[in-house]
Amino acid sequence: MSVRLLVVAGAAALLLLAVAVQCSGPQSLTVRPPDGAPGDPCTALHAALPEQVNGEGSRPTRPDSDRTAAWGDPAVVLRCGESRPAGLRPTSEVIEVEGVGWFLTERTRTYVFTTVGRPTYVEMRVPTGIPREQATSPLVDVAAAIREHVPVG
Repeated sequence: MSVRLLVVAGAAALLLLAVAVQCSGPQSLTVRPPDGAPGDPCTALHAALPEQVNGEGSRPTRPDSDRTAAWGDPAVVLRCGESRPAGLRPTSEVIEVEGVGWFLTERTRTYVFTTVGRPTYVEMRVPTGIPREQATSPLVDVAAAIREHVPVG
């Protein structure tokens, strides 16, 4: 065998090994953490989040941040310290789930729920693969942590 053939065969073997390792375990999710002010409640909220949301286990996010969390595949994603949603107005329709108010923006692949009535905005992105009538289920799972750690203001 020529050296060139050995190099190509070795590279192919490494690529197959990398693909096998990547497919065999839980995947991390790349999520851009929002910018936040020091002293905001995101760290306490992150520590209080449940291990499961909508029946799905948590998964790592990249970069690792106390401002982000994710569960399942496709992932339900939480981001703490978000900006006020552009479409939120005093007359906007808001839904209340377990004592937490949410503003809904529908996108092509995601329902984007953002907390209202709190100085720190928390966003939950729920994949549209979840039926619309069940899209608020993940909000139920995080409501207690939000009520306890993200003050109304």
